[in-house]
Parts: sequence; structure tokens; C-alpha cells
Amino acid sequence: MAGAGGPLAGVTVLDLTRVLSGPYCTMFLGDMGARVIKVEHPGRGDDTRAWGPPFVKGESAYFLGTNRNKESVTLDFKEARGRRVFERLVDRADVLVENFRPGTMARAGLGYDALGSRWPRLIYASISGFGQTGPRRHQPGYDAVIQAEGGLMSITGAADGPPFRLGVAIADMVAGLLAAQGILLALFARDRTGHGQHIDISMLDGVVSLLTYHASMHLVAKTVSQRVGNGHATIAPYDTFAAADGDFFLAVGNDEQFKRFCAAAGLPDLVDDPRFATNPARVEHREALAARLEPVLRTRPRVEWIPLLTEAGVPCGDVRAVAETLADKQLLARQMIESVEHATIGVMKVLGVPIKLSDTPGSVRTAPPTLGQHTTAVLTELGLPASEIDDLRHDKVI
Repeated sequence: MAGAGGPLAGVTVLDLTRVLSGPYCTMFLGDMGARVIKVEHPGRGDDTRAWGPPFVKGESAYFLGTNRNKESVTLDFKEARGRRVFERLVDRADVLVENFRPGTMARAGLGYDALGSRWPRLIYASISGFGQTGPRRHQPGYDAVIQAEGGLMSITGAADGPPFRLGVAIADMVAGLLAAQGILLALFARDRTGHGQHIDISMLDGVVSLLTYHASMHLVAKTVSQRVGNGHATIAPYDTFAAADGDFFLAVGNDEQFKRFCAAAGLPDLVDDPRFATNPARVEHREALAARLEPVLRTRPRVEWIPLLTEAGVPCGDVRAVAETLADKQLLARQMIESVEHATIGVMKVLGVPIKLSDTPGSVRTAPPTLGQHTTAVLTELGLPASEIDDLRHDKVI
């Protein structure tokens, strides 16, 4: 299954990953035209094939969310015959991606040192909880634990409540995005040097990189970030507020926006109040400011506030449920909801490609594969006769 015209057309990716961080990475590579061959364990496959409910005709909705534009090959590459098939796959690959615990692939004789010496152009990406080096390299990485130890939970939640993890597995997904970026950089470098390289992605590193200004506030100013709910540590008003019919988000980013907000909301006196005249003053007196805003904002529904403030140039938005978001005409206009034909389910919807390229756009071409859907086709392409494929299947090597 070659990628149709994307910037990675002609690139073959051998995907040994499972769950989320790795599949998220390889999905984006597939979206951009790479051929992604997902190698799964016979009979079991990616762990997330069993995660649910919900299931649709036996297929996990979780798995379906991150595995489009891929081919599924079942193969036990630790078995001798499976190992030989695996090596034939590596021989045709530009990129290998794995997210096993550090040392697992090396113990099987399939680490970067072993494969890179035989295939020097191979780009080998490893994703793990704590990275391939350091005293914690052998510990498993779980998203919620990484969010906790990476500092994200300490700054997420109400000021007077417990810390919270984000509603998505951000540690997994940022690791996947960083791995995809690393692979693209390595492909770019290979064009100049002719050599592949090893990419070492740590979930903890990725989460810590997201701390940005929180980290800088500690490293430079020695301050300690506190939880401020949906508010912002250095901007006000920047928070959820209750309208007459529900919550919306008000994001006043500078003094000029605050003046426009006050005019639109009928609160011109706030502009001249020294407690609110500048952003640093508003941050210092955020509770007093909220006390003035809350009763006024409750007087109208969101359907009135949001158009009024938007027209005034004040950033704001409805707090929407997932279903409401996915029905947004803006997303539909930008092909962020696509339809594909699944082997079992039939026509199904998936998210679209968020990176829009003018000349070599990515695309959603195929649905997430059923387990082993492409095994026979791929092994035939490698030159294995039908009788050998039948024997491998009989012995549960594939």
C-alpha cells in the first residue's frame, strides 16, 4: 500500500509499536504518504485491540483512533523462521519504530547496534518512559505516572483541590509527535550523510519540555507554580466563566483586549481602576476582578456573549462536549472528519490530517486494519511461496 502523493511517499516504516505513543507517531507518518507496516503478535495484536468498550463489530474504538493508513502483518519475530521474515522486512524498510522497554530489542538481537550495523541507512526510533540512558531507563512508562512525575499534574486542577491529569494521554501523544519529528529530521540528515541514526524519545523528557514558562519561572525566578484551575498563572481575566446557560472561556490576553472587553460588557469603570488597569495588576487582584465579572456575565446566555465579544475582538469560546466539537462546520470545512471503508465495520469516520500542505498534502487513504489483514499480501511481496506462508500460519509464526 504505497502512500498516494504525500511528502513521505516512497518511505517504508516498520512499526513494532503498540498502545498509543508509537501508533500515534506512525499514524502521522502514514498520513503523510509513508507505507507503514504494523507488525503485531499473532492471535493477540496491539494491546488496544482489546481495550473497551466501546467496540464496533468486535473492533476497539480506541485502536481505531490511531491506526489508519497502516497495513497489519502478524509475525512472531522472536521465533527463528519469524526472525528471517522480519529481517527481510527490515531489508526493505527506511524506518523502524519500537516502544518496548529499553533493552528488550537488544536482548533479542534486534537493537539499533545490531540492525544499524547491517543496514546503515536504517533510521531506528525508540520510544520509552524514561529514555535509553540514565538510572531509570529500565522502568516502564505509563502516561498518568509520567504526567505526575513530569510536573503536569501539580499545575492542573482547582487551586483548592487535588492535582489532576489531563483528559487525554498527553505524555504518550507528545512522545509520539516528538518521535515523528525526530524521524523527519533523521530522514533529512540521511539525504546529506547517507546514514541513518538512532532516535531516543523519552516520555518524561517530552512532558518536561511542555512545562516551558512554568519551568522558566522556577529556573530563572525561583518561583513555585500553583494550580489556578482553568485560569492562567500570568494573565487575567483568562478563565472559564458562567453565562446564563452554561460555561464559556474568556481569554483576555493584553490590556487593549481588556479595554475592548470592558466596553462590550458594559464595565467601562474597570479600565480606570488601578487594580485592573494593567495585566500584572489584574493577575494580582484576580479574585476581586472575578467578583466584578461573574454577576455581569451571568446575565446573558453564551449565544449572546460569544458573538458580542468576538465582534469586539475579545478571544472567547463555548465549553463544548466532544460531540459538539466534532460537528463544528469549521472542522468539516477543513476535512478534519473523514470517511473510510473498514474491512469489518464498513464505512466509518475517522479524524482527518491536521497538517495542511499546499503541494504535497497528507491524506486518509485506508481504515485501521484488522489483525493480520495484510500478512499474506506482504509476505508474498517478500517472495515467500504460498506453501511456506501456510506452514508459518499453521505453526502460529504468523
